Amino acid sequence: MSIKKRSVCELEIIDLAYGGKGLAKPDGFPVFVDRCVPGDQVRVKISKKKKSWAEAKLIQILSPSSLRQTPRCRYADFCGGCKWQSIPYETQLDYKKQHVVQSLAHIGGLSHVPVLDVIPSDPVFEYRNKMEFSCSARRWLMPEELADETISKDLGIGLHVPGTFDQVIDIHHCDIMPEQGNAILDHIRQFIRTSDLPAYHLRHHTGFWRYVMLRHSVAFDQWMVNIVTRDKHLPLVMQLAESLAQTFDNLASIVNNITDARSGVSLGKEEIRLHGNEVITERLGRFEFEISANSFFQTNTRACEKLYDVVARYCGLTGKETVLDLYSGTGTIPIWLSDQAAQITGIEIIDTAVADARKNAAMNKIDNCRFLAGDIREVLPDLGEIPDVIVIDPPRVGMHKDVVARVLGLGSDTIVYVSCNPATLARDLEMLASGYEVMEVQPVDMFPHTYHIESVALLKRR
Repeated sequence: MSIKKRSVCELEIIDLAYGGKGLAKPDGFPVFVDRCVPGDQVRVKISKKKKSWAEAKLIQILSPSSLRQTPRCRYADFCGGCKWQSIPYETQLDYKKQHVVQSLAHIGGLSHVPVLDVIPSDPVFEYRNKMEFSCSARRWLMPEELADETISKDLGIGLHVPGTFDQVIDIHHCDIMPEQGNAILDHIRQFIRTSDLPAYHLRHHTGFWRYVMLRHSVAFDQWMVNIVTRDKHLPLVMQLAESLAQTFDNLASIVNNITDARSGVSLGKEEIRLHGNEVITERLGRFEFEISANSFFQTNTRACEKLYDVVARYCGLTGKETVLDLYSGTGTIPIWLSDQAAQITGIEIIDTAVADARKNAAMNKIDNCRFLAGDIREVLPDLGEIPDVIVIDPPRVGMHKDVVARVLGLGSDTIVYVSCNPATLARDLEMLASGYEVMEVQPVDMFPHTYHIESVALLKRR
C-alpha cells in the first residue's frame, strides 16, 4: 500500500503505541491513528508523512474491535483527559506494562529486566484530586452540535482539544474528578455567564475569566476553588466566592489568582484569599500535608499511597540507614520514609517547594528530614556523606547526564528510581547501568483511562 499525505485508505489497527494512539502497519510501514483500539478496521486520511512513519486522522470505524466498549464520558473521544475509556481497564493495564517493557528493551537495551504486573488504581473513576479547566470566550462544538444553528459558540469552560491552544470543550460532567466537582464547576459557569465581564479570548488575550482550578482532599472531603483572572476585580470575585460558600458547605478554601501572562499557565502573579483558608489538608498514610493552590501534589491520592509503599519496600530500610531523595518536591517521599530511616536529606531546586517540605515535616513532628534548596549538580558535591539509599523522582524529562554522573560517583548501595515516563526511565537506567544492576520494575497506575504510567525501579550497586 502506498502511503501519501492527504490520501484516504483503509487500515487495521494492530497495537497501541506509547502516547495512546492506535498503530497500523500496512506493508510494515507504521501509521499512527488517534481514537482507535487494536482490532478496529478504519478509514483514515493521512495527515503527516515522514520517511519512516505517518500519522492519520480517523474518518470512520468500518468494523469495531471486539475490545471496544462505549465510553462512560461523552467527551472521551475529543478531550485529552481520558482517551482510553473505549478500552476495558484490565486491558489498559496490559498495554501499560507492555509500554514499560518495550521502552526498557528498545531504548535502554534492558530486555532482561523483570517488569511486574501493574498495580491498579482503585477507583478508576473520580480519582483525580486536582482538575484545571480553561475559560474561553468561544467554545469548541461537539460533532452532534455542529448542525444545530441555535447553539451558541460563546462561553466554554473545560479542557482543550488535544494539540490546540484555543479550542476548549465546554465540559459539563467530568468522570475522573469527584462528582461534587461537577456541581461546583456548573455553579461557577452560571455565575460567569451572567457576569458583566467576558471569558478570556485565547487568541486575542483579552477578557477577564481565565481558569477554574478545583482541588479535593480525599481524607477530609474538603474542596479548594482557585479562580484565575486576568485582572483584579475584587468585588466581582468576592461575590462569586460568597455564592459558592453559601451553596457548598465543604469549601475549605477559595482563592483568586491574578495573571496577565500570555502563556497558558494558571500560576498567578498575585493571590488573594476570598474564603476560608489558603490551603486544604490531605493525608497520605498517617501523615498530613497542607496543599496550596499552586503547590505540587500527586493527583491520585489513593494510588500515591500504593506508589510510596513500593518505594518503601524497595528501599528496604531498617531504621539505621541514611537516605538521599533527589527532586524531593514538597517532601512527600522523605516524610513517608521518615519513620523507617535514621536520616533523610531531600534536594529540590524550587524554593517554594522546599519551604512547603519543611513546613510539612514540622506539621508532622518529623525531625530526621532536612531539605536543601538548589541545583542537584551543585548541592551534591557538598553533601559530605555517602547515603545508603538514593531515591530519585525526576520530572518527565528525566535526569540530566551530569546528575547521573554525580549519582554514580556517590556509590550508594541502593537506588530507587520513580518515573512517570517509560522512555526517560529506560534512558536513565541505561546510563546508570555501568554501576548498577536493575533488579526489577514495578509499574503503578496513577492515571486510569490514559496512557500514562508510573514505574518504580530497584537498582543495586554492582
